[in-house]
This record gives sequence, structure tokens and C-alpha cells, in this order.
Amino acid sequence: MIDEQKEMNHMRELVELLNRARRSYEQENIEIMSNYEYDKLYDELLELEEKLGTRMANSPTANVGYEVLSELPKERHERPMLSLDKTKDVERLKEFLGGQKALISWKLDGLTVVLTYQNGELVKAVTRGNGVIGEVITNNAKVFKNVPLKIPYQGELVLRGEAVISYKDFEKINEEIEDVDAKYKNPRNLCSGSVRQLNNEITAKRNVRFYAFTLVRAEGVDFQNSRKYQMQWLENQGFDVVENHEVTRDTIEEEVAWFAREIEHNEVPSDGLVLVYDDIAYGQSLGTTAKFPRDSFAFKWADEIRNTKLLEIEWSPSRTGLINPVAVFEPVELEGTTVSRASVHNISIMEELELGIGDEIQVYKANMIIPQIAENLTRSGVKDIPKVCPVCGGETKISMENETKTLYCTNPKCQAKHVKSFALFVSRDAMNIEGLSEATLEKFIFHGYVKDFTDLFHLDNYRDEIMTMDGFGEKSFLKLQNSIEKARKTTLARLVYGLGIPGIGSANAKVICRALGNDSQRVLQAEEAELVEIQGVGAVMAKSYVDYFKEEDHQELFKHLLNEVELEEEEVTEDSQKFAGVNFVITGSVEHFANRAEVKAEIEKRGGKVTGSVTSKTNYLINNDVNSTFSKNKKARDLGVPIISEKDFLKML
Repeated sequence: MIDEQKEMNHMRELVELLNRARRSYEQENIEIMSNYEYDKLYDELLELEEKLGTRMANSPTANVGYEVLSELPKERHERPMLSLDKTKDVERLKEFLGGQKALISWKLDGLTVVLTYQNGELVKAVTRGNGVIGEVITNNAKVFKNVPLKIPYQGELVLRGEAVISYKDFEKINEEIEDVDAKYKNPRNLCSGSVRQLNNEITAKRNVRFYAFTLVRAEGVDFQNSRKYQMQWLENQGFDVVENHEVTRDTIEEEVAWFAREIEHNEVPSDGLVLVYDDIAYGQSLGTTAKFPRDSFAFKWADEIRNTKLLEIEWSPSRTGLINPVAVFEPVELEGTTVSRASVHNISIMEELELGIGDEIQVYKANMIIPQIAENLTRSGVKDIPKVCPVCGGETKISMENETKTLYCTNPKCQAKHVKSFALFVSRDAMNIEGLSEATLEKFIFHGYVKDFTDLFHLDNYRDEIMTMDGFGEKSFLKLQNSIEKARKTTLARLVYGLGIPGIGSANAKVICRALGNDSQRVLQAEEAELVEIQGVGAVMAKSYVDYFKEEDHQELFKHLLNEVELEEEEVTEDSQKFAGVNFVITGSVEHFANRAEVKAEIEKRGGKVTGSVTSKTNYLINNDVNSTFSKNKKARDLGVPIISEKDFLKML
């Protein structure tokens, strides 16, 4: 079983690696491995899947078609899915255990789904619904991130588990999909909506995961009368199972405390724990009550509730334009931490709570993680919804979506909407300022520390404030400051690329700046006719460049940035223009250089350009396997593009 588990883990690693390679190639035009390597690993994965009899939903060998339905079919469960009896008292769990061993596991907060496999294939998936009738979501389950489409076991397998969306994916989706902001308040609601989509292509994009928690039926398998063994068997079939520990009456208190500590680090929401007898026969012999099975028990976290005073409503803009209300209150201790803020989500919830400054409110941590307002005891009423955006001062508007009132910033140039442009400016190929993630930039923009690119060079003005922020102390601030000062010494090409001019990538910026003599004034005033004369710069790129600098605020920004940096002179040699106007594509593994990035650097240093795919504009394809019949070589031959080895390339230097 150990060897089988190793092979299963290796299969999962291959799936992730191949998916990453395919994603890099198809979406980013970056090859992280050669076609040869990809095909070799693909064949290895195929053989492993055949041997194990398991194929994951996200495997590159699986071809799952997307399907749009008009409505979800309904289906009655074989037997009613009962709820669990609940308690918040560990002593009650001790009573339940008596002299029995049990499994304790997370009670995940998502959507319960029943999966059925026949002849090793996933044939049906049904939601819990009302416990008697659920919705058939088979096509959606087939695109869950981690559900096996094929398993070794050939009999009929029925199991239950929880479909969930991680906190990280929830936050990402809420940021990127504008209409979701108003619809979904927590990962569970988003998961429910994602699992029950009529178009499973939408489900696929939501990164839904499935964690098995109960094996209902698998005929002909000896489970040694043990729930623990069932969980291990499901793992060996390719399923992710909920984390579970064996417990007795003597260890239950310690285990509950362990889970309570760990919940803070959980990637997926959990609203408690589940306890189920390990002895299957004993559990089944107990039967059920009218409402609950007698072999299991749910433990709910006892919410700590504290009274406090509402000090203000802070309005926090997002990159979608949505401005979220955040309640700021007198600090209170909850679940071992000091809490002073809680999201209110939207204006409708504010109005339901009748929130006013100075109100006495009750707060708690939902699932011991997320601060929430439980009740407003004084209800003075909502006042002073901002008419201007707190970041840019632009006009706001109240929008009604799905019967929910939300506040939006109407200014298209609002800094909060352009976090990605700031992220590009600080990126490695631009100004290379380490320590400024998108999340950190968002915080700095919201607090008013950063309004344009030049402000990034003056974060020391807010030293005290930044050092009190989550994730920042004196050490991390000094590290950031050092990175900023280091970034002041840069090249004109890096600065131009960092501006984010549409269509101007890092290589284009280098070509343009070299052609213009690395003269900042010429760079600012360049005209289309001048730019199209530069090899590698077409009419579209030239127009985009000139249009950018036509705007007065862009001109002023560029001039101000020049005052912040010290431009390093690029050494102009005969070699620096050797590959001017020459386009290369690099594929396969390299031997002389450490990686393909080093080859790219050598080309760009000499004025050349590296692209991801072979086209009629490609001058050379570099591939040590010159005689390969893979796609890039084939296309190069069809177009008459020379295929050269690394040795041939070295001779050109």
C-alpha cells in the first residue's frame, strides 16, 4: 500500500507539472520544458494512470467537454441524508464516545455532494439538496479541481464529500468578477453557486475542490470494519479526504484543542468538527433517530461574542470599482486575537443593521476566523454614505444588483482600479522593487500613501504608519526601503517598460531606447514616422507609444520619474546592435547556458528579440534537437525558418 501511495503521489505531481507547462506555453508564451520532455512525462503519466486505474479530473490526459444545460435535473437519494446532532460542549463528545474509538475530522463549510462510480468511471454526482431530493451535477463534478474521473475499483462505489472553494480563490474571484461582489458574501455561497452552474465551463474556472468524508457503499471490499481503513482506501483510489485523527474519550479534549489552533491556517472554510465511530458494524447497529444518525456527532465552535462601540465606517475601494464598507470598532479580544475591524459587505447589510457611528454592537468570529457583526444593540441608522471615492475623490454612485445596494467609484482613472499597473512598474523586468505584492500595493493605495509611480520612492514619509500594518515591522520596512533605493539606479528601457505603455514589452522598450540613443528627451518626443523606422517596431506599436505620450499627465509623470532615478549608461558596443531586428524562438533544453532565460538575455543584449512562437517574422529557431519532428520544428521548416543548435548560436555571438 505504501508503494501504491508513492505512485499515486507521483501521478499527482506529474499532473501539476504538465498542467503548469501547458499553461505557461499556451497562456504566457513561455516554455518551461521542451516538447520532448513534455511528451516523455505525458507518456509516463498515461502509463501510471493505466497501472493505478486512476485519472484525475484535471489530468492533461482527460478530455472533459463543457456542457450548457437549461436546468439541473432532480433526483431522490437512495436514503435520506440526515443532519448531525450538534453540541458545543466537549463533555458531550466524551459521553458519546464512551469506550469506543472514533474519527474526528473537519466539518467543511461548502456543499455536500454524493458521487457514484461504476466500472471505475464517475457516472453520477448529486447535491445534498434538502436531504431527500438533490440536483444532478455530474457534468460539473467532472471539472472539479481534484475529482478522479477514473479509479481502480471496478464495482459500484458511492461516497459523500464536501465541495469547497478556498479562501484564496474566493478572494481572487470576488476581485476579478464584478457581478460576484454583490452576489457572494462568503466561500460557501460562492461554492454553492459554482457547483450548481448550468454551464460547467464556469464551474471549471472556480477551482472547486472535493474532500471525501463518508464511504457509503463499495461491495466486495473488506474494510476491516474500520472507518479509518475506508478513508485510507479512498485515498488510494485517488480521492482527497478530510483530515481525520483517531480519538478516544481520553484524547478527545486534546484533539479538539489541536483543531481549534489549526483552523486559523486552514485553506478552506470549516464550521466545526465531526466525530464518527470507527467501528462500522457498531455504528450501523445503533440506527437513527427521526432526525440524526446515532453513529456520529457534530461539534460546533462556541462563538465568543463581545460588545463594543462602532467608531467609524471605513470605505475600502477595490479594483472592480466596488467600494466596500468596513466597520471599525473599539478593539476587543476574540478567539485569542485582538479584533477592531469587520467587513459589512454592502449598503443593504448596513441598512439591515441600521449601523450608525457610536452604536453599541456585538461582534464575533465566523468559523473562528472572519470577524462579523452579530447584532446592533442601539440602531441609530445609516448616515453619510460617501459621495466621493476615498482614494481618488471621484464621484460615487449607488447601484442595485440582485436586490443588493452597493457603492461604486465612477472614475475610470481611480488608482484603486489600476493595481496591476503599479505591480508592473515594480516588477523584476521594470524597476525591480522587491516586497511590493499586489496586496501590499492595494493597502498603500487605499491609505493614500501611493497615488502615482513617483510616490513609491517616498514611502519613508509613512514609515511609522507602514510599520504598524499587518505583515510589516521595522525589519521588513527597512528591507523594502533598501530595495527602493537600489531601484533608483536603473536603465531608460526599464523605466519605459514600467510605464505600462500598451504593446510595449521589455524587449520592445530596449530596442526603442537603443535606437533613440538612450536619450530621455528623444524617448519622450518620438514620432510615429521615426519609430516605424526602427526594426521590430510596427505601425500599431508606434501609434500606441505616441498616443501614450500625447497625454499631458503621462508626460509629467515621466519627467517626475526622471527626477527620482539615476539612469545608468548602457554600454554601446558593436555587439549591442548585432541582432537588431532579428527575432529568435528558443525551445528545448540548453547545455552551454544555465537555462533559456540566459540565452534570451544574450540575444536582447545584442538588440535582438525573443518570442514564444514561430511565425513568418521569426529569423531563427534555436533547438539542440535540430531534427525533431515536434510542432515548432515542423512549423519552422514549413516557413523556411533556419533551425540552429546552441553551438550554431554560440558561433553567431
